[in-house]
Amino acid sequence: MTKLWANYRFLIARRIVQIGLMLLYVAGNYWGWSFLQGNLSSSVLLGVVPLSDPFAALQMFAAGAVITTNLIVGALIITVAYGLVGGRVFCSWVCPVNIITDAANYLRRKLEFNQIQKKQPASRSIRYWVLGLSLVLSYILGVTAFEFISPISITHRAIIFGLGLGWTAMLVIFLFDLFILKNGWCGHICPLGGFYGTIGKVGLIRVDHDEEKCTACMKCKEVCPESQVLFMVSKSSIQVLDGACTNCGRCVEVCDDDALNFSIRKLANKEIKNENDK
Repeated sequence: MTKLWANYRFLIARRIVQIGLMLLYVAGNYWGWSFLQGNLSSSVLLGVVPLSDPFAALQMFAAGAVITTNLIVGALIITVAYGLVGGRVFCSWVCPVNIITDAANYLRRKLEFNQIQKKQPASRSIRYWVLGLSLVLSYILGVTAFEFISPISITHRAIIFGLGLGWTAMLVIFLFDLFILKNGWCGHICPLGGFYGTIGKVGLIRVDHDEEKCTACMKCKEVCPESQVLFMVSKSSIQVLDGACTNCGRCVEVCDDDALNFSIRKLANKEIKNENDK
C-alpha cells in the first residue's frame, strides 16, 4: 500500500482537485452554493472574489468587448496565482480535459503505440501559433474565437450543465490522442497550455533532478506529457525551468531512484542558466 501511494500520490491528488472543483461548480450552479459559482472562464469565489481566465480576457479585449473591473481583477488574480506556482499547473491540476488525455496516454502506452510512432510528426510550437491566431481572429470577428470552439469550455460546461454534445468533444480528443498524436491536444495544439506555459516560466515550484542518484531508467520520460523538459535526466543535476512542464508530479512518482523531486526554484544557479542558454 505504501509503494502504491508513493507511485500515485500526485495523480490521486490531481484527480481529487479536478473532480472536487467540478462538483463545486455543479453545486454552485444547481444548488446555489456560494463557494464557487460560474465556470472555468469566469467564476466568483465565496460570492465576492472574481476569478477570470486571463486568456479569455485577452480574447475579449481583442474582440473589442467592454472589459469590466471585475474581469481585470479576476484575470490578474489567476495570472499571479499560476505565475507564482509555476509550470502549466492549470493543465494538470484543474482542466477536466487532462483526465481524458491522461487516459488516452495511459492506454497508448499499454497498447505500445508509442513504440510504433518513434518520432512525433508535429511540433509543440503549434500551440503558440494557435494562441496568436485566436487573438487575431477575435479581433477580426469580434468574438472570443477560441472560447467559442474550445473543447475545454465545452467539456466543462457539459459536465456542469449536462453532457449533451460534450461527449463528442471528449471522444474526439481521446481518439486523437490515442490513435493520431501522442499528447496531441494538450502537448501540441491547445493555446491555453501555451499561454499558461509562458506565465509559468517564472514560477517557484520546480522539479529537481539529482544526477548522482539517477540510473537513466527513463521511466520519467515515458510518463511525462512534455518529455522534452526532462532533457537533463542522466546528464546533470539541475531544475526543470521550462514553462511547458505541467508540474503533474508523474516523473517524481515513477522515479525509483528518488532522483526527481519537487523543490523551490533556485534563483541563482549558473548551471541551469548555462544549460538554458545552449
